[in-house]
Amino acid sequence: MTIKYSQTNSSIINKKSLNNSNKSSQLKILHVIPSIPDVRGGTSRAVLDIVKALHSINVDVQIATTNDNGDELLDVPLNRLIEYKHVPVWFFERFSPKLRAIREYAFSSGLTSWLWNHINEYDLIHIHAIFSYASTMAMAIARMKNVPYVVLPHGLLCEWSLQQGATKKQIYLNLIEKANLNAAKTIQFTSEQERQEVANLGLFPPSYVLPLGLTPPETIPNADKLVRSRFNIPAQETIILFLSRWHPKKGLDYLIPALGKLIHHKFTFILAGSGTPEYEAEVKSLLAKHNLSDRTRVVGFVEGKTKDLIIQGSDLFVLTSHSENFGVAVLEALAAGVPALVTPGVALAPIIKQHQLGYVPQLDIDAISVTLENYLTNPHLGKIAGEKSRKFILDNYTWEAIAIQLTQLYRDILTQKNLNQKKINQN
Repeated sequence: MTIKYSQTNSSIINKKSLNNSNKSSQLKILHVIPSIPDVRGGTSRAVLDIVKALHSINVDVQIATTNDNGDELLDVPLNRLIEYKHVPVWFFERFSPKLRAIREYAFSSGLTSWLWNHINEYDLIHIHAIFSYASTMAMAIARMKNVPYVVLPHGLLCEWSLQQGATKKQIYLNLIEKANLNAAKTIQFTSEQERQEVANLGLFPPSYVLPLGLTPPETIPNADKLVRSRFNIPAQETIILFLSRWHPKKGLDYLIPALGKLIHHKFTFILAGSGTPEYEAEVKSLLAKHNLSDRTRVVGFVEGKTKDLIIQGSDLFVLTSHSENFGVAVLEALAAGVPALVTPGVALAPIIKQHQLGYVPQLDIDAISVTLENYLTNPHLGKIAGEKSRKFILDNYTWEAIAIQLTQLYRDILTQKNLNQKKINQN
């Protein structure tokens, strides 16, 4: 099955526009990622934002990907450069057999042929994610064609991720991916925490730490009142928001029991996002088990203005994840002035703790519950943290600032400057 993509958002790009004289003649960059629709979560959104930000500072940059859209396919023009969500993208057909594991691998013969024939037209390749056909093949072809490349693993080399399907990943890593990773000019991480975890793998390339950024949405007046009206929540009731992909690594099996202990406090839990049907059923069963069904609004996958409204109208953002190499939704909440409660596996946890932007309990039901109790008992402290967070994030994490530093990384690679252990100052 395919999902039609509106032609108002997707169009064939005129070749003359690709040669715009305003583009940087020194740099032509290709980003490769298995897929970029919203259903694939934060990684896909981040790549679109990175490319958009690079365009804004006149870097000639494109994306090559497949038409993967989870269990379905995007209905977009294939094998040509189009504008998708305001950035130039090459889409190639994903092999789509009935077996889900093979679909998830995002095999694409079209992408392979195109990369082989065109990869030398780019100065540098920026490859996103690993353990997927598109990224693996892009690294392999770049190696064979002697085109420099950067790898951004998006947390897939972290300990928790490697433990999921450990045997298969270890075989893949040792037989294929280590050679690809070791030939990269640098491996980019989005946090110091991620870099330290991956250091145990003994990879050769220098590392570079550069966080993801955000484009601050427009402030929605009276968002708190609008959210309460939309979801039938009492005017003075605290809203606790979880907004992320529903997946076992997100720690909902810790968060939901912790919320269930708060029987003496009034609050509404907004549960936004989606997952597999099996896991969604498991989560809803957990809500019922801990007497939270009536106190929870399950709102599904949200984006755009609805997402902005829910974030800005909430009082506390929570992400109790086992492992999160960054956490863009956390960043969005902090930028909206909403304090965050995260566990140490979320890479932004040290920043939140150091700058008092929220709460960092251990990934433990009782610890999370006690911290939530403290927040609900002293809401004024949460408001102070929210006021701090807005200014801190907008001063340090805009996409424009990230794009400028990323462009410098590209130039350093192409001029063979020493990149060893280089990182952004996040203090």
